[in-house]
Amino acid sequence: MRPTVEKKPIAGCAGARRSVVGRLAVAEWALFVLSLVVAVPVQIAGGQLPNVVFVLADDLGWTDLGCQGSRYYETPNIDRLASEGMRFTHGYSCGPNCQPTRAALMTGQYGPRTGIYTVGDTNRFDWSMRPLIPVRNKTELDPAKLTVAEVLQKRGYATGYFGKWHLGDDPKHHPLAQGFEEAVVSQGRHFRFDTTPHVDVGRDVYLADFLTDRALDFIRRNKDRPFLLWLSHFAVHSPYQAKQEKVAHFRGKPGVGGHNDPVYAAMISSLDESVGRVVKAIDDLGLGPSTLLIFSSDNGGVGGYVAAGVPAKEGVTDNAPLRGGKGMLYEGGVRVPFIFRWKDQIKPGTVCEEPIISVDVLPTLAALAGAEGPFSEKTDGLNLLPLLHGRVSSLSRDALYWHFPGYLGSGPNIWRTTPAGAIRHGDFKLIEFFEDGRLELYDLRCDQGQKHNLVSERPGLAGDLHGRLKRWREEIGAPMPVRRLPRTGTAKRRSGAPRHTRAVSPLACIFHTLSSVRKGVSSRDRGICGLSGIGRPGLLCEAVEGRRFEQRDDMQRVRRFCVVAA
Repeated sequence: MRPTVEKKPIAGCAGARRSVVGRLAVAEWALFVLSLVVAVPVQIAGGQLPNVVFVLADDLGWTDLGCQGSRYYETPNIDRLASEGMRFTHGYSCGPNCQPTRAALMTGQYGPRTGIYTVGDTNRFDWSMRPLIPVRNKTELDPAKLTVAEVLQKRGYATGYFGKWHLGDDPKHHPLAQGFEEAVVSQGRHFRFDTTPHVDVGRDVYLADFLTDRALDFIRRNKDRPFLLWLSHFAVHSPYQAKQEKVAHFRGKPGVGGHNDPVYAAMISSLDESVGRVVKAIDDLGLGPSTLLIFSSDNGGVGGYVAAGVPAKEGVTDNAPLRGGKGMLYEGGVRVPFIFRWKDQIKPGTVCEEPIISVDVLPTLAALAGAEGPFSEKTDGLNLLPLLHGRVSSLSRDALYWHFPGYLGSGPNIWRTTPAGAIRHGDFKLIEFFEDGRLELYDLRCDQGQKHNLVSERPGLAGDLHGRLKRWREEIGAPMPVRRLPRTGTAKRRSGAPRHTRAVSPLACIFHTLSSVRKGVSSRDRGICGLSGIGRPGLLCEAVEGRRFEQRDDMQRVRRFCVVAA
């Protein structure tokens, strides 16, 4: 039996049951204005600004919590958080994996504005199998970007970051350079882990416990001033490592459907304990009424691939009834838990169906702190405070958007994700696959498992949503992959692709690349990936000043297709 999500009455939130067409323009505008009010701070007793604690899980699936329907995983503390606050059943991450969501949470911007679409390179596995040249991905958050920490720091907040950062490892991209006064970044393992800056840690210390200890120390030291605490757990990301006593407990418990891995369950239990410790510390210090606590995940759970048509990809959990999992734009890859708790401010036990997304966090916290906009750069999210306070029952939002112009592999020549984009408008979600232009349309109100493609039944609606998606790409400047032609010709520009792309001769590319090598420019400075692999079919290289060339065949045969950004 697969895990199911219990359907409960909506309390204090009308949810997403809105018609796709025929909305009242006046009502939309009124709600829009309400949602953008950011200049008036929320003040608590004594005139102090509210504290903010954001707990971010890694790879935690939508159904991986008891309050979200799991009958195998045990999450009493997170469930209690939901019972004392507002739980969103349609919360979304901005990306199907870690980095784009983390960038969106920090900046309030969609991926095309940050240039962060995935983890690492957008090229995976056999290049010759790909008909598109993917968009180049940034792996570091631009230091010029305004972060939520910088916004709140200017309002007098103490700011601390503990855990997985994943937006740049060097000093100029570290959270200490992005508005956080204190930061300890961890990555890699749950036991015998490393931190930046270095902290001596015992061999048997569990990472979730270590990070929680640091977070609690930060809370206690800053209890008399407003603070922003960002606790970013590495759990429940691989490697799957857990405390043995917890693993033994779950080995003795029968699994339920795709929720049956005792090590993964033990990791969730440790994550839940961390949340419980944070909540207890806040309440013991009397900070409950003055602290907004948010819990979420960076993307969907690692599972659901076989049912989504990727037989070579194994999962550790199951996102059913949602389709797919991490790395996909289907619901299982981007719908995540989103819980807000704030004593005396948010009605306890509220379950809301209104769609929200990662980019909403910065505008919400800016409004909370009374930070005046507009900011130096445009933000894409909405202020959720009117919704959290019960002043409105829905948000006036055109749509939610996703843009993934790269490839993710699940094994040799098997794609978990090919370049794609998606839009959710009302209850309907449309996915566009860039390789062949295929469209899929689903009514999430009655088909959250995305089993029934409505494109042929609702061509008008599909066309309308596709048009909205293309217009959004044009407005935000979303770069698109270009089609690779086998021998000669030009790069075929898809709708929404940058207009400054032109073809040049193969000889020009070769000359430029060899000149760069002779001049002694490092491969990192040239941006050339895989130069040592010359002669391998399908090798794509990126050269200095954005010049890109693709080896189609042997160097001796000199058959190449080149694309250069003017």
